[in-house]
Amino acid sequence: MSHALTLRAGPDALRLVRERGLRAQDIDILPGASGGAKWLALAGLDRYLFGTLLAEPRTRSLHLIGSSIGSWRMACLAQRDPVAALARGHHAYIYEQRYSPKPSTAEVTRVLNRALDLILGPTGVDEILTHPWARVHIITAEGRGLAASERRLLLTAGIALAAAGNLVSRKSLALQMRRFIFHTAGDATPFRTLSDLPTEHRALTRENLRAALLASGSIPLLMDAVKIPGTPRGVHWDGGVLDYHLDLDFGPGEGLVLYPHFYSHVVPGWFDKSLTWRRARGDNFRRALLIAPSDDFVRTLPRGKIPDRKDFYAMDEATRLRTWQRVVDESVRLGDELAELQVTGRLADRLEPW
Repeated sequence: MSHALTLRAGPDALRLVRERGLRAQDIDILPGASGGAKWLALAGLDRYLFGTLLAEPRTRSLHLIGSSIGSWRMACLAQRDPVAALARGHHAYIYEQRYSPKPSTAEVTRVLNRALDLILGPTGVDEILTHPWARVHIITAEGRGLAASERRLLLTAGIALAAAGNLVSRKSLALQMRRFIFHTAGDATPFRTLSDLPTEHRALTRENLRAALLASGSIPLLMDAVKIPGTPRGVHWDGGVLDYHLDLDFGPGEGLVLYPHFYSHVVPGWFDKSLTWRRARGDNFRRALLIAPSDDFVRTLPRGKIPDRKDFYAMDEATRLRTWQRVVDESVRLGDELAELQVTGRLADRLEPW
């Protein structure tokens, strides 16, 4: 029998879910990966998680952390009506992205600025900052050295140096970029002790939240750099360059890390996508439950794949819009399957050890 979902659990998560099932009050952290259009394949799963499972009353904080489009997803969850925010996000991401044949970085930035406006609406910033239990963390990469330049030639050299150094060690990325985490968790953030890369923390405010979200998705060489209020040293780029799928130390907590992801594997950084030996192992995911579309589900999608940035070049605009919308429509099956597993109590039976 084919399934729409793949479910992988680290040893601590496996024990917890087998003992208690999947309960909102047991979830401490929810990560959101980079991946651009890939998030559309999770639309139905996100609707169930954001609108049903995580809508249950809770007495403790839920820490949401994302880079790039993952941070935009987390910004949807932290609004008063997360399902409506998601719907705005999916519609804006699909239908606002209409470009000239060879768009400039300014054009791409302008289009995605408009999409972000639609996601946040007139009250989204205040809702995120004052949410009773959602603690949002937005990852950006501050440019250093040549990667701090807004001149294309110098920036290209900086990105090339970062990629070359990364082949030897991820730690070399610190020569070109520094991780920033903008958040609403104060001293209670579980990411205060991250030591894999140099990391700076900043409080999210009305003045910097929108800029941090835009910066978190600003792909170098495709979009303009972003200057974030309160960080006067330099410019900020897509947080996914450093933290593509968030292979982070999630801390020693007792609860679950619930990870709705578009793949069943985790790639640490943007430059690691083709480095199969760099795929994350289980060390950081002992208490993580990863929920992803199965290979069987992906084969049923248009072109047999999850949407990605290559679709802009592989399809004409009308075909791309139609294809992406169909993926969103088909993704309802992911949420339906998880809901059924919850109702029938069969979720634990489907878990694969991580």
